[in-house]
Amino acid sequence: MATPLQTIQEQVSAEEWRVRQDLAALYRLVSMHGWDDLVFTHITARVPGPEHHFLINPYGILFESVTASSLIKVDLEGNKIIDTPNPFNPAGFTIHSAIHEVREDAQCVIHLHTRAGVAVSAQKEGLLPISQQATVALGSLAYHDYEGIALNPDEKVRLQQDLGDKIAMILRNHGTLVTGPSIADAWLSMYILETSCQIQIAAQAGGRELILLDEEITRINRKSVAEATAGQGGQIAWAAMIDKVERHDPSFRN
Repeated sequence: MATPLQTIQEQVSAEEWRVRQDLAALYRLVSMHGWDDLVFTHITARVPGPEHHFLINPYGILFESVTASSLIKVDLEGNKIIDTPNPFNPAGFTIHSAIHEVREDAQCVIHLHTRAGVAVSAQKEGLLPISQQATVALGSLAYHDYEGIALNPDEKVRLQQDLGDKIAMILRNHGTLVTGPSIADAWLSMYILETSCQIQIAAQAGGRELILLDEEITRINRKSVAEATAGQGGQIAWAAMIDKVERHDPSFRN
């Protein structure tokens, strides 16, 4: 048992502390881009090690205030691994634990309720192939029908089935979700998906006929991502993102 005077950093491995700092930075980035929804969405990251433990934000703390120490470590049953007085959102736990339970490659899961993301999720056709960004997102995109606020554990099976092996999912009438083998990869995937949704809503607001790109372009662009990022995936931008957060407010590292 940890003594009351031990800090969170003293209670976790160096590897976990690095994940905590990166995840806290990711929360800050989402806030900086205006993608947060008060305290009602979630980002999780798998803790290094054989256990299916993951980190989730404490309920009631703004994304702009999340720190490495404030993140809560839980298991797949929702038990806190390190005791903390802060609660976490049960709906967020349902969605994220469902993905972490079956996807070993999903080291990070981001779920958002942005205006553009929800607007596209409410459209019957979903995401349209009208931009370069959309063709990349469409290469690995799933859909999940709305079942109400995600408090029913039975929904977990349907979330898992609908996502399958895809990278991203549009939760109809609800928002967006992406997974990634790292925090950096999940960030880049969400940036592309969110930008695609913003472009779609802006293009539709113009009131003119849209040019739809064909499936071959989607296939080509999806394969070109590795080349475009020099094989680094999300890491190609992550150092710059950390620098952006650091210059804005380095307290995320605490």
